[in-house]
Amino acid sequence: MIKQTVDNNHILRYHAEIEAGNIITGKKIWKVYNHLANKVKATDLEYYYSSKRGDHIIQFFEKYLRHSKGKFGGQKVTLELWQKAMLSAQYGFIDIDGLRQYQRKILIIGKKNGKSFISSGEGLYLLTADNEAGPEIYAVATKKEQANIIWKEARRMRNKSPALKKRIKATINELRYDEQDGEFKALASDSNTMDGLNVHAALMDEFHQWRNGRPLYDIIADGISARSQPMILMTSTAGTVREDIYDEIYNECEQIINGYGDTNGYKDERTLPLIYELDDRKEFDKEEMWIKANPNLGVSKSYTYLKEKVDRAKQNSDFVKNVLTKEFNIRETSSESWLTYEELNNTETFDIAELKPRYGIGGLDLSNTTDLTCATVIFKVQGDEKLYVKQMYWLPEDLLEKRIREDKIPYDKWLSQGWLKTTPGNKIDYKEVVQWFEEVQNKLDIYIFKIGYDNWNATYVVDEMQSKFGKSITEAIIQGPKTFSSPMKNFKADIAAGRIVYNNNSILKWCLSNAAIKTDTNDNIALVKTSNAKRRIDGVASLLDAYICLENHYDEYNSLI
Repeated sequence: MIKQTVDNNHILRYHAEIEAGNIITGKKIWKVYNHLANKVKATDLEYYYSSKRGDHIIQFFEKYLRHSKGKFGGQKVTLELWQKAMLSAQYGFIDIDGLRQYQRKILIIGKKNGKSFISSGEGLYLLTADNEAGPEIYAVATKKEQANIIWKEARRMRNKSPALKKRIKATINELRYDEQDGEFKALASDSNTMDGLNVHAALMDEFHQWRNGRPLYDIIADGISARSQPMILMTSTAGTVREDIYDEIYNECEQIINGYGDTNGYKDERTLPLIYELDDRKEFDKEEMWIKANPNLGVSKSYTYLKEKVDRAKQNSDFVKNVLTKEFNIRETSSESWLTYEELNNTETFDIAELKPRYGIGGLDLSNTTDLTCATVIFKVQGDEKLYVKQMYWLPEDLLEKRIREDKIPYDKWLSQGWLKTTPGNKIDYKEVVQWFEEVQNKLDIYIFKIGYDNWNATYVVDEMQSKFGKSITEAIIQGPKTFSSPMKNFKADIAAGRIVYNNNSILKWCLSNAAIKTDTNDNIALVKTSNAKRRIDGVASLLDAYICLENHYDEYNSLI
């Protein structure tokens, strides 16, 4: 096996350039290529890097493909380093049987960085050079005109290439490769024509525009099941359609990226997530940062064009939204992510027996069936500025497998790790929640001083709590910006500073990454759920109820510890 070095491996060279500061990338791209570089060097993983496979698609691009239009029209393709690194990673990692690891690539990148060019070229490669019998390649979108963008670009590239023009037949709506009995078509979301597809590759462009995009995605995802090494290619800029397929995919990418290097983190070994974006919207007027979202700046994307758009946005705020979303991949939404991963991630752990806390404050967020129920106890110890968090989560036992299967969330793993419990039947048994608080007080010797709770559906639990711990212990926390705004801002400062230690609880970390906010006209904020029930925030809600309760009784609590 050839030893992989920066001289012969595009992934390692790209990573080295990033590490040296010669190429500026956002934090997500840095994490991905740090992960990929480590994979290239590893010798004990299920998938290993094959130079032959990784270089094959690059050779196809540069030998057979020509640019179809613009200043490079008719010229042979020469790939940039970031493109070579991406394609090497996507096609180069294989298992012992020679089958590709990655079956889905998600590329989120600023406009004019060659998304359509890359996707079209990959479509032609997968049609003709992937050694797949009967490859069915589809450019897919919710609207036919959108699906046709990738397909027509592929046809133009075929027309410009003498070698491909000989081998691929072109009709009005199809590219055919008879040597492998392959076909390449554009399809829009029509269940009558799309069910039963045997998909080798699907090219999904600008999926930020898709409304009600999940059914279309699911049809395609189901269609790859019969192939041994299929490929779903998803490319897009950011956009303004919220809580649809784009946000689902983006948030999934964040979970995958955040899971690198975290043994308890979210894992998806089949997806390569590449998000080229600014790390902060305030960077949009800093020219040296533009390349974070535009790796092809100065090549396919004009620096002058981008500067003019940014200058116009500086002068007229009406243009800012478009610049942020289209050029720099900053999502515009009424429920933006509240915390960055860097702010929320705290891997510090603690041992209650060593800390010996005496008094704690509880928080409670109840559910019935779909959501998680979460109970929290927070506590401080004398002479320590940190706030420590202990939590437990519950799901109905009858729904556990369904939630794992449909939500694709590792509840079974969290159950085995002790972060989660199940209650018999299809509803939460609130008696177990009360029992948990009793165990905290009686077994861990943490006296429950107060418990803050959301009043929704809480009558039974409140009555039980009061009967077990006393009538003065419970405190209703009114939900909304009036109550939450100031404490949430304080909480954000505390967690970003590493002062909130939650024992590296995987479920809470996930909930924190899902948390969104709404802002009123007076800049007051409140915690909100998104419309996607899979992205749960119950752990944050429970923790904030406890945190607000602590703020309400801060002096009294401090006098006790």
